[in-house]
Amino acid sequence: MTFHEQIALYSAKEQTKLISALKWAEKDLPRAFETANILIELNADAETLIAALLFSRESCSPAVIEEHFGKTIAGLVEGVVRIAEVSFKDNAHGEAEKIRNMLLAMAQDIRVILIKLADALALLRLPDRIPKEKRRLSARECLDIYAPLADRLGIAWIKAELEDLSLKQLNRKVYQQIKEIVARKRDARNEFLAQIQEKIRREAADLGIDIEVSSRAKHFYSIYQKMRKRNKTTGELFDLFGIRIFCGGLETCYTLLGMAHRLWKPLSGRFKDYIAMPKANGYQSLHTTVMTDSGEPLEIQIRTREMHHIAEYGVASHWLYKHSEERVRPVDIAIVNRLRTWNLQEAEGSGSASFLEDIQRELLKDSIYVFTPLGKVVELPAGSTPIDFAYSIHSEIGDHCMAAKANGSIIPLSEALQNTQVVEIIISSAARPHINWLRIAKTAKARNRIRSWLQRYDSVIIEKNVIAKKKPAQDLRTKEPEHPPVQQVLPPSETLQVTVEDQQNLMIRFALCCRPVTGDPIVGYISRGRGIIVHRRNCGNLKNIPDFDARKIHIEWADAASALITRFKIEARAAGNLFSEIERAVRNYRGHLVEGRLDETSNSRMTGFFTMQLERSEDVKKIIKNIRRIPAVLSIQSLPVSQD
Repeated sequence: MTFHEQIALYSAKEQTKLISALKWAEKDLPRAFETANILIELNADAETLIAALLFSRESCSPAVIEEHFGKTIAGLVEGVVRIAEVSFKDNAHGEAEKIRNMLLAMAQDIRVILIKLADALALLRLPDRIPKEKRRLSARECLDIYAPLADRLGIAWIKAELEDLSLKQLNRKVYQQIKEIVARKRDARNEFLAQIQEKIRREAADLGIDIEVSSRAKHFYSIYQKMRKRNKTTGELFDLFGIRIFCGGLETCYTLLGMAHRLWKPLSGRFKDYIAMPKANGYQSLHTTVMTDSGEPLEIQIRTREMHHIAEYGVASHWLYKHSEERVRPVDIAIVNRLRTWNLQEAEGSGSASFLEDIQRELLKDSIYVFTPLGKVVELPAGSTPIDFAYSIHSEIGDHCMAAKANGSIIPLSEALQNTQVVEIIISSAARPHINWLRIAKTAKARNRIRSWLQRYDSVIIEKNVIAKKKPAQDLRTKEPEHPPVQQVLPPSETLQVTVEDQQNLMIRFALCCRPVTGDPIVGYISRGRGIIVHRRNCGNLKNIPDFDARKIHIEWADAASALITRFKIEARAAGNLFSEIERAVRNYRGHLVEGRLDETSNSRMTGFFTMQLERSEDVKKIIKNIRRIPAVLSIQSLPVSQD
């Protein structure tokens, strides 16, 4: 179908503008055309299509676009360009900046994000449009940002295709293996699924229910994730296909569920009711897994036709731009509504890594749904604790939280909540936030409130991602230097212990400019409201701090042995449980993983970089030997602590 045929349903005036915009996009026509095609499938309005055709034209200034196409389209183009101009460098700063820009753009006009999602998918469909060295970064960006964002917006088919094409770029060998196994099993499975579908149709006809039944192959990336989580090969996977049943009404969905369970035995723990408890993106469906007569498990999804439309197109399912003037307001979209409670000002002031972690956990990852004792549903990011639940109800409830119950049983405040639990918070007027709550809390709202309370009532120094410690009794009124050196913040649980003028456990930060490590001669600098900055005594940056002499403080290592830091690199075969095995090997000798990262390479191998903290230097060799014994590990190499 030609572009002119695709835009036939738009008004004559809109078609004229679209054709004009298409001519402007000739510099990168395949990419612009593919982006527009994706947006047409999403029922996008003419303004969105025009902006999608124009944003890649670098020579067009906002003023020129506004003159020819209007202020609204110029604003859309500017929003997309603002996102695109932040290069993804596979680091926390670049990723956090891009997400910040997207969130701000989304709050203004959701169409900006739809254009960027369509563009990301278009580039993966046309990999030759991206230089070879940037393809993997682009694919990683799609997996980390755009696919989760498409999921939160409820656009299932874009999420699935982004993930599949990203997998193809990042691990082509595994992609081809999954493709071959799915193709190889397709003929045998089609016959099996045809019998299942016919049985469902006959049973529904006997009940007088009008239904549609279809089978589906699970998309490749979901199969890949299942292989990793269950540590299985493609040959060991059987549930590669599923059945979907579409009907006319909500009550009918439950009737069909009962029918399916009469036909086949349901598997325990494999039923999910997303109709009674919809996902945050609006997704509704009944999911059940049954054991068929042939002894194979089969997933069945049951939903109304309207639910299916929303499941595939999410927020775009409400867009009838070509037929009305209706617009989707940002406040009507769950993910944007979550942003209304998100303290963007606080996020802007945080470290990039912290902000990125919060966003990915709270907005781009899975949610759980728990109940109050009165039956109210509360959505929280997966891994949330009773502390997070308490603060989500009310700040005063959080501030005076003493204990918690889940399904009637007392649980620790640090325990991760589970889906569908009934959670009750026990409060006391004597209870108050504690420093350790900063480690327990997972949501930004809870952590921000805890920090605020401690700063106001507990006379402590608070820093993002650093546990608050007792303030030093020094005069902090001296003016802060205008250009302080760049510093590195260690996560709370990994803050090294030092002695500061005979006091221990004060909050400290280690200067990135000179990277002091255990045993180095060090000196402290009291910064205003940010704790004590630790430098090497011979650091060249000290002479650039105007008031250093007035604010310096004697500081020394409390126990060099207890703060021994070492780094290592591993090469290994791809394995789903490798990270946990390495962590276990470190813990066996009272070590602690400060940080760790595993990246997959294209040849089914993994490369990892880890930093660990030990009590005794003699344990280093034991831990290295312990890690070397892990079956998947091929080699291990020690690295200098100061190495990036």
